Order: sequence, then C-alpha cells, then structure tokens
Amino acid sequence: MISKILIANRGEIALRVLRACKELGIATVAVHSTADADAMHVRLADESVCIGPPPSRDSYLNIHQIVAACEITGADAVHPGYGFLSENAKFADILDAHGITFIGPTADHIRIMGDKITAKETAKALGIPVVPGSAGEVKPENALAIAREIGFPVLIKATAGGGGRGMKVARSEDDLSEAVSTARSEALAAFGNDAVYMEKYLGKPRHIEIQVIGDGEGNAIHLGERDCSLQRRHQKVWEEANSPALNVEQRMKIGEVCAAAMRKLKYRGAGTIEFLYENGEFYFIEMNTRLQVEHPITEAITGIDLVHEQIRVASGAGLSVTQDEVVFSGHAIECRINAEDPRTFVPSPGTITHFHAPGGLGVRVDSGAYQGYRIPPYYDSLIGKLIVHGRTRVECMMRLRRVLDEFVIDGIKTTLPLFQDLINNQDIANGDYDIHWLEHYLAQPSE
Repeated sequence: MISKILIANRGEIALRVLRACKELGIATVAVHSTADADAMHVRLADESVCIGPPPSRDSYLNIHQIVAACEITGADAVHPGYGFLSENAKFADILDAHGITFIGPTADHIRIMGDKITAKETAKALGIPVVPGSAGEVKPENALAIAREIGFPVLIKATAGGGGRGMKVARSEDDLSEAVSTARSEALAAFGNDAVYMEKYLGKPRHIEIQVIGDGEGNAIHLGERDCSLQRRHQKVWEEANSPALNVEQRMKIGEVCAAAMRKLKYRGAGTIEFLYENGEFYFIEMNTRLQVEHPITEAITGIDLVHEQIRVASGAGLSVTQDEVVFSGHAIECRINAEDPRTFVPSPGTITHFHAPGGLGVRVDSGAYQGYRIPPYYDSLIGKLIVHGRTRVECMMRLRRVLDEFVIDGIKTTLPLFQDLINNQDIANGDYDIHWLEHYLAQPSE
C-alpha cells in the first residue's frame, strides 16, 4: 500500500486530496510556491516543501523540483489533482522511472486522450459516438473541402488544447480562412502546437459528461453524468448531477457505453468522457484523464469518494464497488466560487477580510480560503466550490438559494452574486439551458 502521498497542486483541490489521505491514514506532503506558504493545505499537511517562486513554470510545473521533493520526504506516490501536471504524460513517465506511483492513468492513456484527434479516433474505435468531423489535422489548403463535406457551420479546435483556446466557429465559407488562421495562431501561442481539427458545430447542445473509473485490469464502472452546460468562454460555472435533460434510460445507456469502452481500454483511475448532447444524441468531444473540478456532485449522488477510489486503484487494491452496487440518490449542484467581478469576470486578488461558509444538511464547501487569507494574483481565480444535495432538484435548488444567502466573503469581489441571480432565473429553475445560455444572459444589460 501507498504510505506517503505528495500532493502536486495547490488551493482547494490540494486540500481535498489531503483530507482523503488523512481519512485513509496516509501521510501527506504539501508542495508550494513562495506565494502559497500560508495556504491551508500547507498548514495541515504532515510535511511541506517549497518548490520555487510564484510563477507556475518555476514551481507547480517544475517536474525536477517535485521529484526532488518526493525523494527528500520519502513520498512513494504523487496525486496531481487537476490542472498543472495532472495530464502530463512525461511527468507520469518520470515518476515511474523513479519508482514513484502516479495516482492517475498510464502515460500511454494520457497521451492517447491528450491529443484531440487521436482521442476521437480511439473513442470511435471503442464504440463511443463522436461528432462528425475531420479525420485528421486541418490545414489551410484542405480546410474548405473538409468543411463542405461536414457542412457549415463548423468548429475549428486545437488538437492539443482546452479551455476554449484555439477554438473558432466558421458559419460560412467566407469565415473559414480567418477562423482556421486565428485558431492555429492561438493554439501555437497557448500550447506550442498549431495543429487544429474540425467538427460539426452544433447549434444548442448541452455539455454532458460521464464519470468513469477503472482498475487498469479490465474492470471499469460509470458513476452517472454531470450537466456542465452553464459556461462562460468554455469555462464551466455551474454543474448539476443528474442532468435535467436526461431520463434514467438515457443515463444508464450512455454510462454503460463509456464503462464498456474503459474496460476495453483497460483504463486505470478516474476519468471523464465529455459529450455534446442535442436532439437525443451524444457526440464525444474529449476525455479528461484526471479528477474533475466538479467531481463532488458525483460523490454527493453516489456516496462514493472518488479520491479514495483513485488511491485504492493506484495501490493495486482495485475498485471498492461494482456497477450493480452503484446507487444514485437525489440531485446535486456545484457553484464555482471565483475571485472575480461577477459581471466582467476580471480577477479580484486580495485579502479576505471576512469569511463565513454556509452549513446544514446536504451542504459542502470545498475551499482553502479563510479570513485573513491573501489570494495571490498568479494562479487560477477559483477559491472554492459550493456543493448542495437534495432528494429532488426542487429541494436542491431551495437549499442552494438558502446557502447562497449565508455565504460571506468580504474584501474581494466574487461570483457569489451571479449565482444569486441565476437561482432566481426561470430558465434555470426549469433546467432549460444550453452551452450558449449563460453567454447570452451575461450579454444582457444589467439592471
């Protein structure tokens, strides 16, 4: 069994992983930049190691420093959280070469799913439905022929990317050349790789993702779906489990398709298969080979601790449950609390002068923030996640309305007011939204 885990991350996810380790009786090592010396996970870890100055490339992305911290502390495993090195195949290979367990998939699976073209080809071969699109890389000289075959509008996407960067829509032949050129330029700047591919652009889809976990030996299960359609600039803002758009039959059917694919792949660890869903059809867009930000809502409706499962699998202990033992109960919603202006989304780093987290039945707050904590300006602005669970979606929404009124974060701007607006919107109450809904809502003049 694993005896000591180094947590190669920061913020709320580092604290989330640390809590799971303590529950399993596993010693913890926190690594941190100089800007995060007073972070909550650093305070609570059994040991901590400073790995560099504030810039991520010099600290949280510095593989040499993280491996050195493992050797100094005797950590025999690394949990990467999400972001940073969580989907870095080179990192997984280096840890393996040093005899350190990477709590995640194999490096080969990270590579396969990390390239969008290869991932799509693999998904199709595994029986997962895919969006109609190009068979390979799209270049200026072949873009028009491919677009005509797919049919306009089309979406140009970076093969190595994510987060909406290197992504452009061409609604007609007149738009295509500029869309391809811009997407390639953005992809090169963001990822060091200008390769792009093309997919059919769907008009009003929902973003549905299936949580899977496998033991690497051919056993895999799904834990239902999450609806992540409320997005801004392709960044998720509000997530629900289960989706208001699916019924039980649809849920179980697509879940089993994904679980069967992971069995064929002999996938190890947690992963999320993401789809666009429109008119009753699912279209694969990508697979994230790591824990997702929104994993707590899956935990809420299943009662299964995903980080515990990740550690079990990495230890060689296998999964703690079989598919027929997974029981879905109630409804859960997660709101991502960012240190940002709720209308302009301009980051708002600074010192939290007052912090009061809500509580009560069915309420969970994942956050490393506290009164007096200074939010550094160097990293992602996510400072916490509010998760509520109820027996029904209506009960869940009522609970969310109550806890949003209780949550206090002063000294900085946060996105809490946005969620107070959304909870009172009729479309949200009805579950009637798609991936474009929030952008349109935010574009309306504020009263």
